[in-house]
Amino acid sequence: MSLHIIDHPLVQHKISLLRDKNTGTKEFRELVSEIAMFIGYEATRDLPLKEIELETPIAVAKTKVISGKKLAVVPILRAGLGMVDGVTSLVPAAKIGHIGIFRDPGTNDAVMYYCKMPEDIQEREVIVVDPMLATGNSAISAITEIKKLGVNNIKYMCIIASPEGADAVQKAHPDVEVYAGVIDEGLNEDKFIVPGVGDAGDRIFGTK
Repeated sequence: MSLHIIDHPLVQHKISLLRDKNTGTKEFRELVSEIAMFIGYEATRDLPLKEIELETPIAVAKTKVISGKKLAVVPILRAGLGMVDGVTSLVPAAKIGHIGIFRDPGTNDAVMYYCKMPEDIQEREVIVVDPMLATGNSAISAITEIKKLGVNNIKYMCIIASPEGADAVQKAHPDVEVYAGVIDEGLNEDKFIVPGVGDAGDRIFGTK
């Protein structure tokens, strides 16, 4: 199963607050970060562990720490920036890449205008983050570009997805695990998710 819906009550509650048109910029930004942390918790559930020994104040303990590949978080600019702090609060050592993509207003095609990644990106497990998975074009473009850099282990995280977007990403990249808080009804004629939250970037940064 490459699509995971995080139906935890706290996630669903916070998404409801996120949808409210009366939710202000500060609260909206905080909610996006909090939801990202909850979804990130699930997305990192399969991180490999190794056993180590250390001394507690009482005795020597055999305990576990994360092993294997290190992480990188890659937000799709600009709205994806709102999810970075939530994920890195769980894994503070994760490096951060950036990929800038905008939707062509005439064709709805994804147009990439910026890409900057850690030098060792091919050695890391990458989590691509963007609050809204609408048509899926931006997600597909970002994942394709990251694969070109030699990355073999990629996950995609969003807060709200459309059925069309989720299907498109799974068809284009069946090897990528997709994590979402909820699947909405679909897309309107302007390719916005319904009921959605409106323009997540504008609401995160207070630009509209």
